[in-house]
Amino acid sequence: MGKDRYLDHGKDRQLQRTYRGRAALDGNVDALVDKGPEKAIIIASVHRHDEDAEDSLIELVELLRTAGARTVAQVVQQRERPDHKTYLGRGKLDEVLEMFPTFTPDLVAVNGELSPGQQRALEDRLQIRVVDRTAVILDIFALHAKTAEGKLQVELAQLEYSYQRQEGLWQHLERLGGGVGTRGPGESQLESDRRLLRNRMGVLRRRLRDLDRSRAIMRDRRLGSGAPRVALAGYTNAGKSSLMNTLSGAEVSVNDALFETLDSTTRAIEERGCRILLSDTVGFIRDLPHQLVEAFRSTLNEVEDADLILHVADASEPEQRRIAHALAVEDVLEEIGAATIPRLLVFNKSDRLDDDEIGALRARHPDALVTSAVTGVGVAELRELLIDLARERLTALDVVIPWSAGGLLSEIYRDGRDIHETETEFGLRVTGLMPPASAARLRTAIAALGNQ
Repeated sequence: MGKDRYLDHGKDRQLQRTYRGRAALDGNVDALVDKGPEKAIIIASVHRHDEDAEDSLIELVELLRTAGARTVAQVVQQRERPDHKTYLGRGKLDEVLEMFPTFTPDLVAVNGELSPGQQRALEDRLQIRVVDRTAVILDIFALHAKTAEGKLQVELAQLEYSYQRQEGLWQHLERLGGGVGTRGPGESQLESDRRLLRNRMGVLRRRLRDLDRSRAIMRDRRLGSGAPRVALAGYTNAGKSSLMNTLSGAEVSVNDALFETLDSTTRAIEERGCRILLSDTVGFIRDLPHQLVEAFRSTLNEVEDADLILHVADASEPEQRRIAHALAVEDVLEEIGAATIPRLLVFNKSDRLDDDEIGALRARHPDALVTSAVTGVGVAELRELLIDLARERLTALDVVIPWSAGGLLSEIYRDGRDIHETETEFGLRVTGLMPPASAARLRTAIAALGNQ
């Protein structure tokens, strides 16, 4: 195993024992079409076979579909906790094996997170590729990452996931490196692989820190503008990006797939002299892998810096599922330090409901807005609310600009709203509304002129 195997970005991924799916094709769509989707058997260990458990299984089916696999069968075992060695009990594993001749699966997907030992034991017992929920999510992120920063973030999360699964995965990794003149207790292959992984992760973290500094500079400029910042957050595929496009005229991808949008997008909304900065962010999901939260922390800072969070939910989902998804969103917001930021609940995709269902939804959530990015229902009301938010943040301005400092007037018209001028003996009296930071800079400049 050579060093290039790990340092060449995105080429040889054999080190990772994780589901690669469509992302492994490196954009070769023809290979995907020729082969067709991989066939997957889902296995799950649940404490209670209730509605939440069923929703979680449905979600994994959708995750696999997005990653390029078709679910052909499901095996669910009800027990207090998964078997600590093989996840499922022996009888259920035998049941899974009996399905292989009928379905000829390419992989087994586990609706949960496996320990490295459980993954190794399952693959030894089933003699087939076994992946957990985290691996499938990582593969979808690898498939949808488009920007340089997004690709670095996903690769870092994948390597951190892989690093935890190095020990004991292959017996050849336990052999000591050697050869003529090198025999003896040298560095084991496992230690060498881990060292190379750590080196690559260090490189990725440094590159992400550099990108984060650039992002921080742009974020500071937006903060200095005084325009209110609004972040769209919510469960994946809830309709955030379509709402973003409708509100701001952005062209964010809106395909009907989980985690379609990974990279944050910020656009300005300007109406009636007010300016709002609207940011779209990566969607959340229950049990979102911690590696992804950490890797995408710089992107998620757009939420942490917001003055208002629009929590976008899918209006067409059953109430119980919406509650579970809302709790998952709250968990991630708390993890990134955004739990105390004011938020407004927005139910998108209302075009999928009839009038009675919309009425029931409004009755259950009287403080929420009901919108449809497809038909435009509720969008004008939401836009009006955002404009009101922008106007509330403006401060009253009443200054006299000396005749010799007429250049300051351009700054007032650039940042101010509702500007009125009146000529006086000492200069031009200007009244209006301005962002607090701009108003403070202007008053400081006028005071400095008076002291000269």
